[in-house]
Parts: sequence; structure tokens; C-alpha cells
Amino acid sequence: MILKDFLMMRHEILLTVVAMLILMMEIGWKKEERCSIKIISTILFFIITVVGFLPIETGVLFGGMYHTTDLIITCKNILNIGVLIIFIQSSQWLKMEANSDKTSEYFLLIISTLIGMNFMISSGDFLMFYIGLELATIPAAALAALELTKNKSGEAGIKLILSSALSSGILLYGLSMIYGTTGSIYFSDVMAAMSQSSLQVLAFIFFFAGMAFKISLVPFHLWTADVYEGAPINVTSFLSVISKGAAVFILTILLFTVFQPIVHLWHNVIFAISILTMTVGNLFAIRQTNIKRFLAFSSIAQAGFILLGIMGDNTFGFATIIYFVLIYIFSNLGAFGVAAAISNITGKENIQDYNGLYQTNPRLSLTMMLSLFSLAGIPPVAGFFGKFFLFTAAFQHGYYLLVFIAVVNTIISLYYYLLIVKAMFINKSDQPIQHFNNDFMTRLGLIICVIGMIVIGFASPILEYLNKLSF
Repeated sequence: MILKDFLMMRHEILLTVVAMLILMMEIGWKKEERCSIKIISTILFFIITVVGFLPIETGVLFGGMYHTTDLIITCKNILNIGVLIIFIQSSQWLKMEANSDKTSEYFLLIISTLIGMNFMISSGDFLMFYIGLELATIPAAALAALELTKNKSGEAGIKLILSSALSSGILLYGLSMIYGTTGSIYFSDVMAAMSQSSLQVLAFIFFFAGMAFKISLVPFHLWTADVYEGAPINVTSFLSVISKGAAVFILTILLFTVFQPIVHLWHNVIFAISILTMTVGNLFAIRQTNIKRFLAFSSIAQAGFILLGIMGDNTFGFATIIYFVLIYIFSNLGAFGVAAAISNITGKENIQDYNGLYQTNPRLSLTMMLSLFSLAGIPPVAGFFGKFFLFTAAFQHGYYLLVFIAVVNTIISLYYYLLIVKAMFINKSDQPIQHFNNDFMTRLGLIICVIGMIVIGFASPILEYLNKLSF
């Protein structure tokens, strides 16, 4: 193996180098010098994001355990874009006195989690897949409990790690049955040996249950609202967007390749889970009063919509999923960015606190409105195009009832998204949130999200490019 081969692991190697640099800065620098770690880490990650778009050879490493394709590289680049926006939006939160000494830990944990996600997406066998999954999960639990002075944050970390342990055990049990029935853990071998035996069907159910937890699919979603509410809001946005996106990518890859021989089975499972997830997520979102719990159930409902692309079961189906996740990153991070800006300055996180927000903070209100419109799928913002193509992928394969139910759920989601818009623009408040100025980094993060929501919907070459990629 030569250096040229190792460059296939460009994303993972660069992330590891940056993590080591941050660790050395934390150890070697004096306390007053560590305030610059935040800026340096963000700049380094920006460089990694840019380098990720440079051309690179694809291939297989370690006897097939690790592989990379143009499609996999695209998935990693999309995750990098999301993490970069989160780092930019975290600047104001990290400036707070209670969090200033957690800067290095924050960046290290997120980068470690992203390394695990990259290995998981590039895995060529179930061993590399599981190692990447665990590397992505354990630091995420530490992130949820990062605010040590708050009981809810510690509770969120405990709930996440215990729930993750249970789901990982269920998934690993399914993988053991797959190995027992096929005699291999390599994806290509498992695909060739996959049949419709009862044990393999049971193995798939265990595997899917474990992955459904990571994506917050109903009925494996019960941890989501509590963890999202208790975790720091920037960590919540990471769990909602990046963690969910990585799990969606690898699940779709495995369904379209390894489990393709039993497609008729998992189509039925996805059909039922999609309806449940959309409906339950929407109905519970209506009842929420906390903005983080509201966005948690919103993200659950969005996961149900993503499953429509999986029902497409072809290259176009996967292209629509990647396209929707890219749009979802800008839309959800836009909403979380506004919520974080308000929470960091005022400490307010209830929806009723947003009454009259437009009168005092019109720019934040407009950004939140665009984000909610995109999540709801209202034209001309990008979320409309994302959902349209997801519905098209399912419709082309004859799932008319599923598309109809998805449209009904879209109307329901429009109602509760407009409740927040109504609170900001129409409702009056005797004590509205006072006008405040955000720092440059917070404004930059929100501007990037707004540009993404407006531009990507009309950027048809993006979907055309994704449609040309293959597994």
C-alpha cells in the first residue's frame, strides 16, 4: 500500500490531524492563549471542507473493509458543510463564560463523531460499519452532557448513551445473525448470499430497528425530544442534522445494495414506518411549547418524508435523498441558528417568547420564517423542491397512497410551522424579546443558511450531478 492509496482516506486523515492539533493546543498553550482555539479550529475545518471537493481517486482499501466512490465523497462533503455551519454558529455560545473552558472538548468531540460517521459511510463490511457507528455515537453522548452545571444536560447525556447502547446491542445481534446465515461480514458476499430465510428476515428486522433509533423513526423515537431539549442547542442542531444525515446515507446505501435481494420485505417495512413517523412527528409537534422539543418532533416528521426517497429504490431515489438532506441542513440549521442566538442572549426557549419578535428583531424573524417555510415545503424556498422530488421518486414506483398521506402530513406540518410565524409577526407581547446584535460569526452562519435555502432549490445541476452518481 502506497501513499496514493492512503489519500483515499483524505477526509478521515485530515480530521484526525486537526483533532490532534486541537489537543496539542489545549495541552501546550496557556489559558489566556486558548481563546484563539475556536477561530483556528473553524479555519482548519473550513480548509478541510474545501479540500473535500478537490478531485481524488476512488477505490478499495484493507481488503474491502474500506471503500470510497464519488457518491460517498459527496455524502461526506455534505456533512462537512453542515458541521462547518454549526462551528460558525457556535461562536457566540462558546464566548459565554460558562462554556469558554469547553472549547477544545466541543471541537474534539464533534470532529471525533464526524470521523466515525465517515468510516461508517465508507465501510465495506459490517465490522468497519459497526466501529464507525460506535465512534460516532459515544462522543455524541458526551456532547449532549457538555453543560455540566445543568441537570437537564446530564440527563440528556445519560438517556442518549443508554438508549444508544440498547439500540447498538439490537443492531449487533442482527449483524451476528447475518454473519451466521451468510458466513461473511463483507457487503458483497452478504448480498450474494442473502435469501428470504426466516432467520435472515429476523436479522434484517433487528438491523433496521437499530438504525431506526439513529434516525429517530417511530416507534424508536422516544429519546429524541428529551435529549434535544436537554442538550446545548448547538449540540441539538448537530444531532438533528449531521447525525441523522449520516445514518440516512449509510442505511440507504445498505438497503439499495446489501439488502436488495429482499427488497419486497423492506419496502413493506419502510411503507409502514414512513406513515407512522410522519404522522406521529407532526401530531406531537403541534403540542410543543419549547422550541427545541418542537424542532425535535419536526425532525422526526422530516425523517418520515426522507423514507419516501428510499421507496424510490433506484439511483434517482438516492439522489433525491442526498438532495433533500443538503436542503434540510440549511433549513434546520437556519431555524436552530435563530433559536440559538435568542437562547444565548436571553435564555428564552419557549415558543410564546417569540411573540412580537418581528417588531424588535426583524432579521432574525425573517430568517426563522424562511427556515420554517423550507421545512414545510413552501415555494419558492428549497424545501419545496426537496419534498417534490422525494414525492416524485415514490410516485414513479406506484406508491400513490403513501404520497397522498405524505401530502396530507405536509399540510398538517404547515399548520404548526405557521404557528411560530404567527407568533413572530402577528401576536402581540407586552414584554417582547428586546433588540440585540449578534456577533459576526452568528450572522455569517445565518446568511449561509439563507443563501442555501434560496439558491439550492433553483440549482438544478446539483440534482443532475447526484443523479449521475452510482454505488
